[in-house]
Amino acid sequence: MRFGITILPEYRWSEAAPKWRAAEELGFDHAWTYDHLTWSGLQDSPWYGTTPTLTAAALVTSTVKLGTFVTSPNFRHPLTLTRDILALDDISNGRFLCGIGSGGGIDSTILGGPELSPRQKVDRLTEFTELLDKLLTTDRVDHRGEYFETRNGRTLPGCVQRPRVPFVMAANGPRSLRLATRYGAGWVTTGGKADDLDSWWTSVADLSRRLDDVLEEGRSFDRYLSLDSKQYSLTSADAFEDAVGRAADLGFTDVITHWPRAEGVYAGSEAVLEKVATEVIPRLRRAAP
Repeated sequence: MRFGITILPEYRWSEAAPKWRAAEELGFDHAWTYDHLTWSGLQDSPWYGTTPTLTAAALVTSTVKLGTFVTSPNFRHPLTLTRDILALDDISNGRFLCGIGSGGGIDSTILGGPELSPRQKVDRLTEFTELLDKLLTTDRVDHRGEYFETRNGRTLPGCVQRPRVPFVMAANGPRSLRLATRYGAGWVTTGGKADDLDSWWTSVADLSRRLDDVLEEGRSFDRYLSLDSKQYSLTSADAFEDAVGRAADLGFTDVITHWPRAEGVYAGSEAVLEKVATEVIPRLRRAAP
């Protein structure tokens, strides 16, 4: 099991930098930030850019992997995103993970444009992922699709990636799961909609089985679970350990929690975070087969 933490891009860098350094010092394997224009429930809070945040995080860390949780075609174009990915991967010395999903919520309408149906969102995600993969691995890309266009999109030979940056694909439905297994190095989920915690874990188990159904037998494929969708996993050290155990039983290779906030969503104590990182996670690593 590997352990990750998400730090929301809501802090001035003077406040954020110690958190990113601490994420590495506390031994987390990967650290993430949201790639949204804003986020439901925090529209009145400060919110900073993803790429500058991860660039700065790369400069104050040296080993922890850094990722987007998650990038979507709601406001990203594959060609301009390619430039950000190439820079982040270079500045971090190969530590960048590109989380990708279809997107939703406020980001889908804040820039205008038509409302998309769930099917159309998957169509757009498919085109987005295929084009992003091609742009990162091929020079001179001409593409005219339903949602995106590039004319002689250049990724000069010195920047072409083989292997390219790992995609960690968010997916729940059959089509997006198949897309994830085609282009992703891993799959990430926040689980399904549920009325209570037990129902949420049932949805996570169901989604994991759906992945099994589309995954080539015997293929190694990383599985990331965001633990905090129904109940914040850092309410206590025991709650975190229980959640990790349930995730491991379902075959997840990676879990992700959130840096505790002072109030509201993910409200918690940094003392619990430190106890989890210094006592619980090392014990779980030692106990792993």
